Amino acid sequence: MTLTDYAIYLVPLLLLWFWFGRNRAATAKRSVTAKAESASAGLTEPPSLHPIIDPSRCIGCGSCVQACPEQPHHHVLGLINGKAELVSPTDCIGHGACRTACPVGAITLVFGTEKRGVDLPVLSPNFETNVPGIFVAGELGGMGLIRNALEQGRQVVEIIEKTRPKGGGILDLVIVGAGPAGFAASLQALSRRLSFVTLEQDSLGGCVFQYPRAKLVMTQPATLPLVGKVQFTRTSKEELLEFWQGIEQKSGVRINYKERVEGIRNLGADGFLVTTPKGQYRARNVLLAIGRRGTPRKLGVPGEDLPKVVYRLLDPEQYRGQHVLVVGGGDSALEAAASIAEIGDTAVVLSYRGQAFDRARPKNRERVAAAAKAGSLDLRLESVVKQIAPGHVILEHKGRKLDVENNSVIVNAGGVLPNDFLRDAGVIVETKYGTA
Repeated sequence: MTLTDYAIYLVPLLLLWFWFGRNRAATAKRSVTAKAESASAGLTEPPSLHPIIDPSRCIGCGSCVQACPEQPHHHVLGLINGKAELVSPTDCIGHGACRTACPVGAITLVFGTEKRGVDLPVLSPNFETNVPGIFVAGELGGMGLIRNALEQGRQVVEIIEKTRPKGGGILDLVIVGAGPAGFAASLQALSRRLSFVTLEQDSLGGCVFQYPRAKLVMTQPATLPLVGKVQFTRTSKEELLEFWQGIEQKSGVRINYKERVEGIRNLGADGFLVTTPKGQYRARNVLLAIGRRGTPRKLGVPGEDLPKVVYRLLDPEQYRGQHVLVVGGGDSALEAAASIAEIGDTAVVLSYRGQAFDRARPKNRERVAAAAKAGSLDLRLESVVKQIAPGHVILEHKGRKLDVENNSVIVNAGGVLPNDFLRDAGVIVETKYGTA
């Protein structure tokens, strides 16, 4: 073989190796930058399901980085010193594609961390609680990702269908909640001819309905019973809800809106008695497809029961011309404050007890910073609400009392697990500290 022959083979190989090395170096540089930015902003605690990577098993192939559906909009995973790392923890929303893509099984998906525990109902692999016949799917079980919640709702109904006895004069299933998991479960139950009722305290979409206007909620394809695979690409809240409403009308699935479940009583061999203000339903199985946002965390201050206090933002336009106080330091609070401030004809105060927004995404922090710099938003870090009155609020800001003119208050302090409701139903809740 001549030198020319060697060159024909070696030159492309060297060029490929050069390109590969350069690409990895660029990825590593971006990863180091993303990790440093997250650390400096205090954004180190994942909000939900997230990967833990075993460095002793990781071979640094980068498959997990490429598989993450949040790329390139968010740099969630990266390569540092030849190993994969979770470089932007708060941007991880639990897709789980990284674990599937890893060729050596170096990734485990867990809830919570050593510093921040997450309360979750104890569930079997079939989504059944410690109470046989009571199932959990979606956000209540830690699955905030819409696509995963849809799939869980469908799977629960499949499990119930396989084990259901015939007859008996009672419902096969009561579905509590019409969010992603509950809606998918309802469609699946309809397609499999189960006897069921779906109860929703608010509107179709559950937690999705409560998101701010124009919020992006889906970036991946999903599968819906009676519909099949649907290609979602950076879909907004309004687009998704409109799509679901169309399916609701075409399918004929019935959902009892404005009917809040007050309690679930275990009747043993006779199933469960589900009670609402409008009646009672007896069923063999119950699916809890409710979200954590259904029980908002309150401030516990005088005046919080005034009509002007709400716990979610639906449309910024309704606050035009008003003095608005937004309370909280997470993404929902920052999105609400920035959206209202950007209208232009408002006076917005954003109050947060911390020194920095350690739970919010960089994009939302940038929006708030820009609004504060422009003078359309009054940012009050290290402040707490002491009292809410009809025409004003009292804040304590770094030891000083502030009397602030106010027409409306939006509290975005997160949601709490409905522990009393679950406890009364006999469901056991445990705190996860970085475990599966």
